This record gives sequence, structure tokens and C-alpha cells, in this order.
Amino acid sequence: MTPNVSQQLQFMTQSIKPMDLDAMEAAQLRLDSLTKPPGSLGKLEAIAKQAAGITGESLPDLSRKAVIVMAGDHGVCEEGISAFPAEVTPQMVLNFLGGGAAVNVLARHAGADVVCVDIGVNADLQHPELVSRKIRKGTANIAKGAAMSREEAVAAIRVGYDLVCELAAKGTRVFATGEMGIGNTTPSAAMLVALAGIPLEQAVGRGTGIDDARLRHKRGVIERALQVNAADPADPLDVLAKLGGLEIAGLVGVILGAAANRAVAVIDGFISSAAALVAGRLAPQALPYMMASHMSLEQGHAGMLEAVGLSPMIHMDMRLGEGTGAVLCFHLIDAAGKIMREMATFESAGVSQS
Repeated sequence: MTPNVSQQLQFMTQSIKPMDLDAMEAAQLRLDSLTKPPGSLGKLEAIAKQAAGITGESLPDLSRKAVIVMAGDHGVCEEGISAFPAEVTPQMVLNFLGGGAAVNVLARHAGADVVCVDIGVNADLQHPELVSRKIRKGTANIAKGAAMSREEAVAAIRVGYDLVCELAAKGTRVFATGEMGIGNTTPSAAMLVALAGIPLEQAVGRGTGIDDARLRHKRGVIERALQVNAADPADPLDVLAKLGGLEIAGLVGVILGAAANRAVAVIDGFISSAAALVAGRLAPQALPYMMASHMSLEQGHAGMLEAVGLSPMIHMDMRLGEGTGAVLCFHLIDAAGKIMREMATFESAGVSQS
């Protein structure tokens, strides 16, 4: 590892502090004082307590929320592993910027901002709302060699990290991980096999909805990528650089940036969870800052979440990506906060506890 790469990673991880146990204890005392049996609101209570530990406040204001949609293309698409052509990536980026995608609808409903980032789209895009941070025009074909260099991977991580720092300075305290990149279930599955040792057949799913023949082909492409690159599972940056994607690397930075700023990182589906897996391996102290939103229908997602060590809030049979599942769970985070603030205590309501 070159000194520059090492220094960059150290910079992004060293400021992540442990959870605030005092704030968590205060939140638990508040929860136990509310007019309900202890623990009866299940995951809502867990969310409230985790949010307290993340922010260092027993009653944090989490009203400012954003979904960061990282967009990048993948050279492995030339292998025919997706039901959609690579040209869809820039087209969908413009759809996000126009407010017409599913994540835009759900974000408006949740009162959240959508921040769309061109970190590696294989096209020249211009739009007043686009955050242009292109590292390169798409990754290389992982079936033939490394997706990118280690330096490019760290530069992409830094893009996500810096963006979160900018938004956190303006008051955003909850970040959802969104992505767009045709073919990106392929690098995500390859990373899962390499990092977690999950069998190929369990890790590789249908992505955008490919048929049986293309699924077999996709597995073969990933098998080649694993053999050609021989990524070191003990080195998560090596796995990310050789098998990953620019948007995945950007989301690693989003997660690390959220943790460094004592903000909540809400993880979306399969691709976002690949970023969470790398972030957790690079900085285990970032894991408590993550909340898994949903269980995707993508085949490898259950194994991915297990490898990260996260449990999803909901099961909605979703597999769209974009950050849609994470944004949908903004409502649950809001609900947990409202319970803490608005629910009566046994004392204020005059209700007997025993």
C-alpha cells in the first residue's frame, strides 16, 4: 500500500468514535418510562437507542435526511451479464435529476433530499443539480483484470466521505446509500464471494431480471473475475479495487463519513450492502453507525447482511436499488423519534407501572 493511500484511509477512519453509551442509557431510561410494556415496540425502540448512541444525544433531531445516489458504469457489462444496456446508467441519472425516479418519489414523501453524484458514468453529463466527481469513465472489465487501481478506489471513497462531511456541516444527520450502475450486482456478488467466502451459487442472483441461461453465464463471468484477479480477502481495499465499482467505493465513503460525523448511515440493498461490508472491514468502529433498511429479493443479500452483521428493518420484496428501501425506512426512523418525544410517560399520564 502506498503511503498516500494508507494516509487517506487513516484520515477517513481515525475520527470515528465509539457509540455514546451515556446517551444510549438515557434513551433506554426514557423508553422504559413510556406508557407501554418494556421493549414492546421492538425495532422502533432499538432504532431510537441506536440513534442516541450515534449522535450522542438521547433525543436527537434527525429531521434533515438525504439519500446519496452514486452513479457509475461497469466494464463487465461487455460480457452481457445484464438485461439492460449500459446506456441506461446515464439515462437514469438524468431521470434522478429530473425528479422522476422511484427514489425521488419516496424521498419527497419522506422529506429527504436526493443528491445525485456522477462518480464514474461512462458519458459526459451536465446538469445544474448534478454533483460531478468523476474518477474515471467506468471501471475496467473485471473478467479480464482489475476494475480500478487502489488509488482510484481510495479517491472514490474520499468523494463519498467529503460529500457527507459537507452535508453534515449543513445539518444533515441521516444518510441513505443509493446507487445506479447497470451491471453492478455482478461486482457486488464477486465481492461477497471474495470477502465472505459464500459459494458462487448462493451469492449470484438475477439482478435486473435475467433468465436462467444468462444467470449461468453471469456466474461463469464472476468465476473468471475471481480467478483472474485473485483478490486478497484479508485486504478489503484490494477486493474493492479489483472486483468492485466506483459507485460502490463512493458509498464506502458515505458510510465512513456518516460515522465520522456521528450521523446515521441507512444501508439500502445488495449493492449498498457490499459497500457496507467493505466499510465494516476497513473500519469496524463504523459498524454501529449503520442501520440495514430492508431485505432485498436479490439472492445474495441475506448472506451479505449476515457477513456485515446487520439485521434489516423490513421485508418488502424490493430489488430496485437507487436507495429506495433505505429511504422508505426514513419513516421508521422518524416514527422512533416521535415515540420518544410525543408518547406519554407513566408519570405524566397517571398510569400505574405495577
